[in-house]
Amino acid sequence: MSTTNSYMVFSGTATRYLAEKICQSLGCPLGQLQITKFSDGEFAVSYEESIRGRDIFLVQSTFPNSDNLMELLLMIDAAKRASARTINAVIPYFGWARQDRKDKPRVSIGAKLVADLLSVAGVNRVITMDLHADQIQGFFNVPVDHLYGSSVILPYLQSLKLEDLVIASPDVGGSKRANTYAKFLGCPLVLCNKTRARANVVESMQIIGEVDGKNVVIIDDMVDTAGTITKAADLMKAAGAKTVRACASHCVMSGPASERVQDSALEEIVFTDSIPYANRCAKVKQLSVADTFAEAIRRVINNMSISDLYLI
Repeated sequence: MSTTNSYMVFSGTATRYLAEKICQSLGCPLGQLQITKFSDGEFAVSYEESIRGRDIFLVQSTFPNSDNLMELLLMIDAAKRASARTINAVIPYFGWARQDRKDKPRVSIGAKLVADLLSVAGVNRVITMDLHADQIQGFFNVPVDHLYGSSVILPYLQSLKLEDLVIASPDVGGSKRANTYAKFLGCPLVLCNKTRARANVVESMQIIGEVDGKNVVIIDDMVDTAGTITKAADLMKAAGAKTVRACASHCVMSGPASERVQDSALEEIVFTDSIPYANRCAKVKQLSVADTFAEAIRRVINNMSISDLYLI
């Protein structure tokens, strides 16, 4: 890296594919970082070049397993001890975010715990995208730049030029997000009312709104086991929808998700590349947010406004 540049970008193991694209967009090399693993599963992080006095951007999504979060914490700690000027955690997917409140007695608030861990480790700023709940930004005592996957998803939807378009939310909790898309695209909103038997298991679902003869796009922040979104798609198709698509920022896609999507009424399901997707499914399409994060980093470095990046 040129000594004339004040910033450097590094990546953890799991998000290197995205960090490389971010660096390509920024026109800088990816910093040299070594992660040494021991036979018992413990690992250590070391920077292979001087970062003294530099603004450091650490790209790492914290999706399971927990090694990804631990890598990020060690990267932050090592950067602090190596006298980096500022330490900026770029977390495209902020894991543990579904634990954002006490929804029943005697449970943890995992999102707050992770925010505290990052702060104690020494982070100065967090750049993330589509948190499961907006209020998680308030769990931090450092600046949080909250980006949105809509910056790449909306242009894609517009490129399809779908007639009789309807935006749908797979549950009442996501109605605000879906309504924002519907307003931007100037089309109606449909809701799905669901009840859960337990985590990741949908007991029942009803459609609130008209989908007969419509091209439906279901909007969500993440898809985990795909139980909710495929059930919603099948219901809407049965109710007369011409086509049903889904868009979500984070491609968690765990367990039987790929098979469920492949066997469902969905035409396609569109994600960003905030999480790598290894189980190939013909209906899954990923759009890169590398340029969005690169521009956010560029604006942080130059003390420019981030809000100009938002479409909605």
